[in-house]
Amino acid sequence: MNGLSLIKQAIRLEPVERVPWVPFVGVHGGYLIGVDAEQYLKSAPNMIAGLTKAIELYKPDGIPVSFDLQLEAEILGCKLNWAKENPPAVVTHPLLEGVLLSSLKVPTANDGRIPIVLETTRTLRTQNPEIALYGLITGPFTLALHLLGTEIFMKLFEDPEYVMEVMDFCTKVAISYSEMLLDAGCDVIAVVDPMTSQIDPASFETYVTPYVSQIFDFIRQKEKLSSFFVCGHAQQNIEAMCDCHPDNISIDENIPLDFVKEIALSKKISFGGNLKLTVVLLMGDPDDCKHDALSCLDLGGNRGFILAPGCDLPMQTPVENIQAVSELVFSRYLQDIARNLDKKESKLDILNMKDYGQSDKVIVDIITLDSESCAPCQYMVEAVKRVAPHFEGVVEWREHPIKKMEAVSFMSSLMVKNIPTICIDGKIVFVSQIPPQNLLIEAIQKRINEKLKLKIKSKRSEVLIFGETEQECKEVTKRVKRAVAELGKSTSISVITDKAQMASFGIKKGPAVVLVNYKLKSEVHVPSLDVIKEWIKEI
Repeated sequence: MNGLSLIKQAIRLEPVERVPWVPFVGVHGGYLIGVDAEQYLKSAPNMIAGLTKAIELYKPDGIPVSFDLQLEAEILGCKLNWAKENPPAVVTHPLLEGVLLSSLKVPTANDGRIPIVLETTRTLRTQNPEIALYGLITGPFTLALHLLGTEIFMKLFEDPEYVMEVMDFCTKVAISYSEMLLDAGCDVIAVVDPMTSQIDPASFETYVTPYVSQIFDFIRQKEKLSSFFVCGHAQQNIEAMCDCHPDNISIDENIPLDFVKEIALSKKISFGGNLKLTVVLLMGDPDDCKHDALSCLDLGGNRGFILAPGCDLPMQTPVENIQAVSELVFSRYLQDIARNLDKKESKLDILNMKDYGQSDKVIVDIITLDSESCAPCQYMVEAVKRVAPHFEGVVEWREHPIKKMEAVSFMSSLMVKNIPTICIDGKIVFVSQIPPQNLLIEAIQKRINEKLKLKIKSKRSEVLIFGETEQECKEVTKRVKRAVAELGKSTSISVITDKAQMASFGIKKGPAVVLVNYKLKSEVHVPSLDVIKEWIKEI
């Protein structure tokens, strides 16, 4: 049986001979042919070559033509920031900047980069008649957020009628683009709406359900199939997603697969997911990938389940890792072997975070997939950026994109389970929720007030590491950096190999460590002689 027929069977909840497999190849296709994300997404020949290579290597039953949630936004006036290894990010919001909704027009087949996607679709359809082609469109709520920015969350309460007008327009855009993709040869339209993870079920039913349901009804009228993609901690909205009547829902690793399976099947809807993108597919090895895929296959079962990553593949995902999943899908023998292999110990280096947050400044950590490629992550980082100037010199913020192993270790050390998440001085505060500006300021100010007695702005410190060579200082530097990380301090660390400087500190042989503290002792008034003498005794 070919892949398209297999996917149709799974979506119709018919028993299948094996679980169908859909790798979400986005800009990873560029990696396969040696071009960056911008070169890939702006060229039909590059996209065709990358996807053709992916089909050859990964033997998918279905594959997305394009994974780019900024395409429609760009046409509608949003400016983009292009990156080498990720899809572009939206950096301006026309409706927030005075553009009238009435002036925006539904895109046509000749606008923006739509012709590139349509040409790619037609070519792949001709070359691969037995593979299900997924046409991805930006969900109306995510597109509305691109147009209006995070201001949309305030307008949900302050001006709901305007939000509904924006949603109605974005739905027309989605339906129009869906029709273009279907006419070009797509079999499945995936409505990708990650920003819906940021709202509660009641808001979802008011501002999302009436609009995406129109899209799924339209696709059904065209006698094609649909899927509803969401990422992030959207567990609270799974039932509401199903009630929009898509043919399939697809989720990422933030949501337990068995939870989704139970709800979806009870609603007679198929489901897909949720291979771990970063820890396993990007940073693991083929055995890790086989274990994770097997876990998904066993949980998903052979009725209504489609195996897929949680989102589009990170660009530099190792080819051998995706091939390992593909080989497992097609071989029951390899599945049996994988079941009997001992699982390897975790590679994560867990930090001791019990004293984290002792820095002179308040540290705001944002755990993300990557703000350059994940819309909820991008808008959460932007929320922190906007309030940071209110606390200049007192607050330091850091993004930890879990496409790097040290960030995964940091995430695990703070016991963060979902992304994106904001932690303040090591405490989880906002989970998969972009906080309104007033709530974020309030949370940071609360922590500042708790630390006032520490005189946040009054102290500086640094660690000086001395040795004759940097190699001699390597181990002690590594330990100092770890200690600083576990304490959450913003302490300066300097390695000094100058012999004259060593001698000035009375150091004869390295490695040596010198702690330098600068403490504010007085301000405004002139201290007495006796007080000054007591200070000098501390030197």
